[in-house]
Amino acid sequence: MHAPDAIPTLIQRHLPNALVWLRLVLAAVFVAILSLSLPFDSNLLVLAAAIFIIAALTDTLDGYLARRWHVISRFGRVMDPFADKVLILGAFVCLTGPNFTVQTYAYEIHASGVHPWMAVVILARELLVTSLRALVEGEGGDFSAEWSGKLKMIVQSVAVPIILLTLAWGRWAPGEPGRVVIDAAAWTTVAVTLVSGIPYLLHLLRRNP
Repeated sequence: MHAPDAIPTLIQRHLPNALVWLRLVLAAVFVAILSLSLPFDSNLLVLAAAIFIIAALTDTLDGYLARRWHVISRFGRVMDPFADKVLILGAFVCLTGPNFTVQTYAYEIHASGVHPWMAVVILARELLVTSLRALVEGEGGDFSAEWSGKLKMIVQSVAVPIILLTLAWGRWAPGEPGRVVIDAAAWTTVAVTLVSGIPYLLHLLRRNP
């Protein structure tokens, strides 16, 4: 008699985690495209941007569904931020790679606008926050995401498609409008990423003056 209710319950229990797995798969495909594709292939850049956008949207959807259906799990608490980091860090590491570097007769251009040190800054921030979270929660404290962390994720998730689509469709050589868009996206992302780490440090200091 209760069989009809079993299917929705099963779906509700497993769908958020399934979306996390989907994000990991999409992140792997995204990184593979950027790593293995020919430089500045417009079709592949657009495909990579589309995959990234879909993966980023699953981040919003899985958390919303888990909270709405009250099915937050240990798997989700661990793997959801891990999948986010694979997607974001994979994107910025790939954007510093040789596929996005142009050598002119006089100098080298990072067409993506993302320099290696920028990827290091983004990685360092993520490692810092992850370490702080492990420390605080290991002591039984609450280390929920700050508003700045959510803003950081939004900015990063917007910046990557902007960079890829501008490279695919825009005029991005030095002095061109696309160059301004790309550089603004890259530098804004780094600035927001750095600032977003401050509330987490303050959180730690309040607990351990």
